[in-house]
Amino acid sequence: MASRRRPRWYFSLRSPYSWFAYRDLMSTHPEVLDAIDWLPFWEPDEETARLLADEGVTLPIVAMSRAKNFYILQDTRRLATERGLDVSWPIDRDPCWEVAHLAWIAADDEGRGKEFVAAAYQARWQDGKNISEPEVIAGIAEELGLDAQRLSTATQDPDLRKRGAALLAESAHDGLFGVPFFIHGRDKFWGVDRVAPFVRAVLGTEAAESARQSAADAPDPATHADLLAAGGDQGHAGGCG
Repeated sequence: MASRRRPRWYFSLRSPYSWFAYRDLMSTHPEVLDAIDWLPFWEPDEETARLLADEGVTLPIVAMSRAKNFYILQDTRRLATERGLDVSWPIDRDPCWEVAHLAWIAADDEGRGKEFVAAAYQARWQDGKNISEPEVIAGIAEELGLDAQRLSTATQDPDLRKRGAALLAESAHDGLFGVPFFIHGRDKFWGVDRVAPFVRAVLGTEAAESARQSAADAPDPATHADLLAAGGDQGHAGGCG
């Protein structure tokens, strides 16, 4: 019988919503971050896309509309204000997301993956730096006492390229369609507003919380039929970006 996989989350160093989820978990349940696997997701460049195509893998990536882009700008400011965070919005000119995410693999090899994520989020969302620039990655590596040359040139390492493509292929097999994305057993949680139920699932309190909510808060469907909306979850900004 196959062993049960550990709970895990897919993060992106590009995504403001992944940043918020990381901050929320660090401030409320850092023990959960220590108990789960961390897996990166990013939009691949041509070389990584070719490696994925060779394996028959297609990622669910679609172009973002102008309206959605403006909404995310507004929503990020709103969520940052709620958390008491100042955002210095980065300018992404011809971004190559492999630069930061393959560097994360190299940092994780040295047992510093979590520290790299913290530093990269700080650089991108609070210092306004372009984490697609090798010089920025070299600075993060030096700050963490890691090999700046290896991390800043990670895109030139064939082995890191293959491992990065394998991680993206794993995300496709896991059914990822946006970040942050959390998995516990067969249950999946998408978006920063799903952090709390994921935490309850990991800590084993999901059943108790559901029972409490049902008893205390759920309306009687016989007398509140107008509250039962047709259709399912229509999506939300908290799971994109």
